[in-house]
Amino acid sequence: MLRAAIFDLDGLLIDSEPLWRRAEMEVFAGVGLALTDEMCATTTGLRLDAVVEHWFERAPWGGRARADVTAAIAARVAALIAAEAPILPGVEQTLSVCERRGLPLALCSSSPTPVIDAGIARLGLAARWRVVCSAEGEPYGKPHPAVYLRTAERLGVPPERCLAFEDSLNGAIAAKAARMRVVAVPASGTRFDFCDARLPSLARFDEGVLAELDR
Repeated sequence: MLRAAIFDLDGLLIDSEPLWRRAEMEVFAGVGLALTDEMCATTTGLRLDAVVEHWFERAPWGGRARADVTAAIAARVAALIAAEAPILPGVEQTLSVCERRGLPLALCSSSPTPVIDAGIARLGLAARWRVVCSAEGEPYGKPHPAVYLRTAERLGVPPERCLAFEDSLNGAIAAKAARMRVVAVPASGTRFDFCDARLPSLARFDEGVLAELDR
């Protein structure tokens, strides 16, 4: 029986992935690295420090520490989210369905805390979350399951009794590796067959879908 619902943030609850790509392209351009939307998409779902390390390994730059680049991207993303990130369809409906079933809600994100705080403020749903957990303090980010295991621990719920909602492949792999049931809401791609459900939008999540997942 399911006992908690855990949600990713970026790309699932708010349409922030284009903002992440914009921030990455802007900041990396400052160290001489010209990225495209397609190049940025290859690191979707990774923790920000892993994204910076990924590109540094492929095109090393000088004159600016990787930690400074990471902090600059995080600050820019947080500012963009606060100003313009759209809330994606079905968020309120999905949270309400879970709450009516008595499932406490948690937010589990690879993003650094300032970005998560900006997203929560943009959603206007701060009081709804029992737990908010960032992977920034874990040894590894998604697709490693550490942040999902930490979220379950803080909820006081066994991981196998948690339902995770993810939009990225890395996030879905992390949740499944934590032994959770996973609802994938991907923007694109076909590699989500290992998930327990796949929806085109959170707007398609309802009591019937939850009942099927809780059998």
